Amino acid sequence: MVIVRDVEIPPLGLAGTLSVPPDADGLVVFVHGSGSSRFSPRNTHVAKALNQRRMATLLFDLLTPDEEANRAIVFDIPLLAGRLLEAIRWLNTQPSIKALPLGLFGASTGAAAALVAAAERPDQIRAVVSRGGRPDLADTSLDRVRAPTLLIVGGADYGVIDLNRAALRRLREPKSLRIVPNAIHLFPEPGALEAVIELAADWFGNQFQARDA
Repeated sequence: MVIVRDVEIPPLGLAGTLSVPPDADGLVVFVHGSGSSRFSPRNTHVAKALNQRRMATLLFDLLTPDEEANRAIVFDIPLLAGRLLEAIRWLNTQPSIKALPLGLFGASTGAAAALVAAAERPDQIRAVVSRGGRPDLADTSLDRVRAPTLLIVGGADYGVIDLNRAALRRLREPKSLRIVPNAIHLFPEPGALEAVIELAADWFGNQFQARDA
């Protein structure tokens, strides 16, 4: 049975939900996109699917309730990456999970924050997955990312596909860009989010196992 508990991430007390299945093979931290929260139905759905595949997950709010109303902060990638790094530091203090391989799942602007954090923690972040992300907003951090990175984009998310292709060229191997046919930015089409789940689960699973082999 998956153990689910509400957590508060210091120093701001950011609210989160930590879910840990028995014999977890890894831990995936979700980094939400602009204006979203730990209650994002898409990321919650993906997280539950990863739990079923023996991966622990952390969904947390990157912003305080007061900050969420400030649209400028929503797109402040260094600030969001800083909050993610604070969450990672907190995870490192949790005895039951601190030894698990760590991956980051970023959506929209959260993908950029995930890549910035991966560049800052090359020895700890095992893998990154971006769903409908804006990796280009990671700017110069893209060139410093060492974690294997998977970019997932909807086939009808015009413009974002080109931004992801440009970002892919700057990332080091192993890396991949996968396009889900006919899907738009939020992947609401039948089967689209399930395709994201399969791609992400395979990527995290393979990278977690590769580093432990």
